[in-house]
Amino acid sequence: MDTLIASFQMIASVEVIVVIALSSLYGLTIGCIPGLSATMATALLVPITFYLSPVAAVAAIISASAMAIFSGDIPGTLLRIPGTPASAAYTGEAYAFTKRGEPEVALGAALWFSALGGIFGTFALMLIAPALAELALQFSSYEYFWLGCLGLLCATLVSSGSKPKAMAALMLGLLVSCVGMENAAGTPRFTFGSIALLSGIDVIAALVGVFAVAEVMRAMSAPPAPVMPRRKFGSILAGQWALTRRYKRQMMRGNVIGVMIGALPGAGSDMAAWVSYAISARFSKTPQKFGTGHPEGLVEAGSANNASLAAGWIPSLLFGIPGDTITAIAIGVLYMKGLNPGPTLFTQNAASMYAIYWVFIIANIIMIPLGIMMIRGTTYILQVPRWAIMSAVLLCCAVGVYAVTNSMASVLIAAGFGVVGYALDRYGYSVAAFVLGIVMGPMVEENFVTSLIKSGGSITPFFDRPAAAVLAILTLAGLFGPLLFRLAGGMRRRSTAH
Repeated sequence: MDTLIASFQMIASVEVIVVIALSSLYGLTIGCIPGLSATMATALLVPITFYLSPVAAVAAIISASAMAIFSGDIPGTLLRIPGTPASAAYTGEAYAFTKRGEPEVALGAALWFSALGGIFGTFALMLIAPALAELALQFSSYEYFWLGCLGLLCATLVSSGSKPKAMAALMLGLLVSCVGMENAAGTPRFTFGSIALLSGIDVIAALVGVFAVAEVMRAMSAPPAPVMPRRKFGSILAGQWALTRRYKRQMMRGNVIGVMIGALPGAGSDMAAWVSYAISARFSKTPQKFGTGHPEGLVEAGSANNASLAAGWIPSLLFGIPGDTITAIAIGVLYMKGLNPGPTLFTQNAASMYAIYWVFIIANIIMIPLGIMMIRGTTYILQVPRWAIMSAVLLCCAVGVYAVTNSMASVLIAAGFGVVGYALDRYGYSVAAFVLGIVMGPMVEENFVTSLIKSGGSITPFFDRPAAAVLAILTLAGLFGPLLFRLAGGMRRRSTAH
């Protein structure tokens, strides 16, 4: 009870309340603008969190990301241009409502079910994470090494597109994480004589470059969005309770799918939305209505994307393994604020953990009134010239990364990684896998070296501890299983041919 009271006092401070309000408005605005993603909104906030208290810093990221995921549905519904990748799964469905003069139905469903999904994901985080923390307290460096490997492998297995390209992007990220002297031997690696690289690649600068700068490059190379015609909207939430009762099974299924996918390292809300929308169409009694302005898919996918956002914090808070690109950024902020991810976070900083839960709940509740305001003000936001928006974003990137390190090297690193992020996305390589390699590389290396030092160079303890053995089997099965299945299938086909 004392912990609960202490957590409530943390979020009841003026600083945290103001941060939640401003971050929410910021996230709604960024998500609403085509070409600017929720991840980019989070990356731009990182330099500002440097000056905030730990709870306020985390509150800024949670509020902005939750609002941006929903807000991406607005241009998708009105212009058929998804504001964020999570909105792309059902953009055609939502736009069909606008074509027949009912945008309020689609926008209301996006808002209402995103809020409900976010609250469901928060309760899943509250129930699952502490239970897993008790198990994780028994882990040593051997288990954390295999857990890190399994997380990296999941990032490639669940990524859309070519799996070899995802693996190549992951390896490139791991290579970047090796730069500098942060290793057991204390010798410079890949610094090429540069003093600025001795401390390694600044993760914040790299993330801002990969997400924010690369987004600017993509947006400026894309054709301009159509001008949003001025229009008045009717009641935004009218009929949403009727939809909730009619599609309660789909809503629950979307929530559960969102939590399951969100807890997978590297998956994220965009994959949750795609999978849940596809499942909704597959099991619908009226699949022929999908694509014509049918609310069933919107209910399930809208529930899934925000539920996955909260669930993505489960592996992040427990093991320091990012559930998605947003929590990859959040992990850097947690370390910067002394809230080191791990099972001890739930015992040594229990009040801070409860405060994070409170922030999730508050952010999803205030999403409804703020979302209605944003929908009604959309006409003005979507008419801002693209060059003005992108110039402001680029300026924020430069000022932000310089403020963190007080070094021009960080600005150059952000610019360089912007080009890398743009090139990876342009040629079909997984940006998420690349980022996870950068973030998790030091964790995997540190636990591997620590384990070898403890065992005197023997690899036996990596396999003879029960938990380590299970994680090793899962990792190796995930790595070699697809290859073995492919070889077995080829042998079967050859034998059948003969």
